Amino acid sequence: MPKHRKNKNGIEAFGKHLQSLRKKLGVSQEALAMRADVEISQISRIERACINTSLSQLLSIAKALDIHPKELLDFHWDSSTIE
Repeated sequence: MPKHRKNKNGIEAFGKHLQSLRKKLGVSQEALAMRADVEISQISRIERACINTSLSQLLSIAKALDIHPKELLDFHWDSSTIE
């Protein structure tokens, strides 16, 4: 089992939250990828919970969205599902 699947629910909740914030701010995946200096496929994979992002990428994404990193981590998820 891939490591990131251990916290699948949290990773899925983060991806949905990122997508919601991005859309609320009117930023496309392509624009976010360019601003954060990552591949567009990386943004897509994060939002679809296909990958677990790094702290470094989280900080780059926050800067690209012009928000504090804590806003990216302010999402609801069921912590009882942590394995």
